[in-house]
Amino acid sequence: MAKVLVLYYSSYGHIETMAQAIAEGARQGGADVDIKRVPELVPEDIAKSSGYKIEQAAPVAKPQDLAKYDAVIFGTPTRFGMMASQMKNFLDQCGGLWANGALIGKVGGVFTSSASQHGGQESTLLNFHTCLLHLGFVVAGLPYSFQGQLGIETVAGGTPYGASTIAAGDGSRQPSEVELEGARFQGEHIAKLAKKLSS
Repeated sequence: MAKVLVLYYSSYGHIETMAQAIAEGARQGGADVDIKRVPELVPEDIAKSSGYKIEQAAPVAKPQDLAKYDAVIFGTPTRFGMMASQMKNFLDQCGGLWANGALIGKVGGVFTSSASQHGGQESTLLNFHTCLLHLGFVVAGLPYSFQGQLGIETVAGGTPYGASTIAAGDGSRQPSEVELEGARFQGEHIAKLAKKLSS
């Protein structure tokens, strides 16, 4: 059984919701799954006044945790077309894992959220892939065998680079069923790849 870590950062809860769906899919793919989050860097008073979701069930991860898993699926909101600084700060602490080659050959994937339909989802996923490649991950996205990303009837996230959702400028839009299906699909896809590679 492959071991999969879903590691995320979520300010308002959208990525946290997607992380749960990713984990569901990975479990359907036969994996043993843990969900963890990266530490918040914003001072608590500012986070509260900005409406951040302070209470989150997932425990906080440490960089060395990544080496224990066959796959890591990372979730981050977009920040000006790039990953959130909280996630980048966490990755910047993985130098020891990089130096030791501890992550080489593990499967890595990414999912994201943005305020608008064209709010930098693809650039966030692609520049995140660059970090994963430097660390030695085998990168997996959301293949077009997930038919949900081909629909044009409604506004929805979902790219071949990874699952995604659209939150709206005020955060009022929650992940739709097709976006959650995409997250589950990606989780299952990566779990199956990790099982093959780890055996």
